[in-house]
Amino acid sequence: MNHLARSIAAGYVLAVPPDIDPRRIAQLAAAVRCGSLTAAATELGLTQPALSKSIRELERALGVRVLERGRFGVAPTEAGDALVARHRAIEAELRAAADEIDAIRGAHRGRVVVGCGPSEATRLLPMALDALHASDPGLRVTVLYGLNEALMPMVRRGEVDLALSSVPRTASDPELQHEALHTDTAVVVAHADHPLAARRSVKPAELAGQRWVLARRHELERRALDDLFLQAGLTPIDAEVETTSAGLMKAVVLQGRHLSFLPRELIHWEERAGLLRPVPVAAPQWSRAVGITRRRRGRLSPAAAALAAALRGVAPRLGGPRGGR
Repeated sequence: MNHLARSIAAGYVLAVPPDIDPRRIAQLAAAVRCGSLTAAATELGLTQPALSKSIRELERALGVRVLERGRFGVAPTEAGDALVARHRAIEAELRAAADEIDAIRGAHRGRVVVGCGPSEATRLLPMALDALHASDPGLRVTVLYGLNEALMPMVRRGEVDLALSSVPRTASDPELQHEALHTDTAVVVAHADHPLAARRSVKPAELAGQRWVLARRHELERRALDDLFLQAGLTPIDAEVETTSAGLMKAVVLQGRHLSFLPRELIHWEERAGLLRPVPVAAPQWSRAVGITRRRRGRLSPAAAALAAALRGVAPRLGGPRGGR
């Protein structure tokens, strides 16, 4: 592997040799996104042989393979994955620059792409969007929905301008910058008619024999529930259903027989309607910081900065102490 290829794999390319056509990098990104040279060629308006030749020329210029080809499609090598990630980040910066230029000219305020977690889509983001429309009706917002495991890579790759979700108490990813906006708590959730919902206090041991629908184990709330059981000297729950869908978790609990462990914000409207209730578990309450995550390098476009300001403005209305930046 030559020096340039090693630099790409390490994630710190400072310059691209003049014989490398940036269009070939964009074509590589399309192939990776589609998972197929044929599909990518169709999207790009090229023939499949022409696209294959372009990527081979890129590999020749770099001195390293960037794409693995197999019977079931294509996938990036380590160097290819790093190159595509940088390409996406550059695209994000160019979009931000275009928005900024539009703002300087007094033109359309642009578009912001935001990643949003399920709890934040319940009240925080809708309230911010309402405030944003009142102050800046020309701005357009695209919202991509997901849990943290999907949102954080999207921020790193520049696929979203910012993400609105749980943020860590201590930053661990040097590429990401977090800003806490408010604090949410997580609760054991039951249908209003569930026997445990009417109790004044429920011991952790009484939860062990229940039917559960939960997020997967690496999600923050699931780890917190596991800790609750471990601290009580109990074995963590072996959930009957595990899912990445917050909507499915609520829907299963609304059937009346299952419990879940969810952020309180996520059940705000169902709780107000008397459909779901928090179960009063005799254990320390778990809380999480909710806020904005963005890439550390680069700056927000005027559109993204306007959305961030709107989020800061409405967050105190949700209650709970506000975190620091």
